Amino acid sequence: MKYKSVFDIIGPVMVGPSSSHTAGAARIGLVARKLFGRQPEWAHISFYGSFAETYRGHGTDVAIVAGLLGFDTFDERIPDALAIAQAAGMDVSFSAEEAIPHHPNTARVRIGDGKGELELVGVSIGGGKIEIIELNGFELKLSGHHPALLIMHNDRYGTIGAVASALAKHAINIGHMEVSRKEKGKEALMTIEVDQPLTDELLQELEQLPNIIQVTKLVD
Repeated sequence: MKYKSVFDIIGPVMVGPSSSHTAGAARIGLVARKLFGRQPEWAHISFYGSFAETYRGHGTDVAIVAGLLGFDTFDERIPDALAIAQAAGMDVSFSAEEAIPHHPNTARVRIGDGKGELELVGVSIGGGKIEIIELNGFELKLSGHHPALLIMHNDRYGTIGAVASALAKHAINIGHMEVSRKEKGKEALMTIEVDQPLTDELLQELEQLPNIIQVTKLVD
């Protein structure tokens, strides 16, 4: 892995004890919260690998709930996150899974309320950095560290090109882009990380394109 600066090696400003097990977990929860768009009423969190073995001792359970509450890695409320979630009426449960994951620090987060649900799989790759590798059954690779678009669309010819053209029109540079689909010709998920801020005008333009089902903005 290549590091761009000394801060990538040291890790983020955080409430400890571990960048991988605490800061990374908090960021996984925070990305889930941002993608869901609101505080969930319930959350079920499954831990795998090293997370499953040590999540209580390393505060991984506390950190991931803190993220679901919208707390960043440096928030001093993190140690009290479970009590804060309970007071807010969030029903939280945890499970340690025996399945062997692709990465030892893996968490599956299912959250929801009366309006909808969301499920994602995140891994903490060290130094507080994370990757989201699955969202509602779609495979993807999302760092959560850059402005990003998640675009649900019908798997049709020209859709990706139309989105890329719209981004170019608004002088948005694509840093990373990939497309995942469960079945040819059905629904697909476009994941795009970019270098510039994403405006409401751009989002509205994307939403009006043919074959676009939903556009979600994720801002670092």
